[in-house]
Amino acid sequence: MSGHSHWSGIKHKKAIVDAKRGKVWSKVARMIIMAAKSGGGDPDANLTLRYAIDKARAANMPRDTIEKAVKKGTGELGQVNYEQILYEGYGPGGIAIMVEVLTDNRHRTAPEIKKIFEKHGGLLGTSGCVNWMFHKKGLITVAADKIDEDSLMEIVLGAGAEDMQTNADKTGYEITCQPAVFEKLKAALKEKNIPTEIAEVSMMPQSTITVSDKETARKTIGLMDDFEDHEDVQNTYANFEIPNDLVAALT
Repeated sequence: MSGHSHWSGIKHKKAIVDAKRGKVWSKVARMIIMAAKSGGGDPDANLTLRYAIDKARAANMPRDTIEKAVKKGTGELGQVNYEQILYEGYGPGGIAIMVEVLTDNRHRTAPEIKKIFEKHGGLLGTSGCVNWMFHKKGLITVAADKIDEDSLMEIVLGAGAEDMQTNADKTGYEITCQPAVFEKLKAALKEKNIPTEIAEVSMMPQSTITVSDKETARKTIGLMDDFEDHEDVQNTYANFEIPNDLVAALT
């Protein structure tokens, strides 16, 4: 299982909990505002906005809350100024980490991100220090009990997927594709009434580092948790892999 996909599974479970207390809504609302501000309020003509609205719906955000966020982005409800920044650095054991934030005050956010890195034995790096280790891909996961492997493979490869693999604990399938065919792939699964657990365009690591030491794994999970809990952080990408039994023991 790839480091990014592995963490996506952890994030997915955690996101369900966060959604109950409104944290995901706040983050996705910012994403919608930025997408509408840069590309307009029509999701049919603004793919980034469509992705953001899909995430909002997946988090059960009310329709009127989504519409208000779109209107804030287009300026109909006043101007909202968020800045998109990518922070890059290293975690315990030298793992590569990228942190995407949307902030209304970079002078507040930058030292906070630096402090999170250092708290868990990491280091905030310079721009470009690790992003060359990642490439943009569509990622979709499907639970193994929803469809058999051969049938799913036939559907996704026919819709343009690059690869499909069974995850490490054999509870689901991980499908990757080029960003250009992501919507087509999602539509093909929806047409067949196949539910997805994760569906996003992400930065995938070209290779991964296995973290097998318990203390290093603890620090790594703590680092990623703190990034996820930060109000300004939208996404975190990393190139680590932690064995499932070790993840279970620590979480």
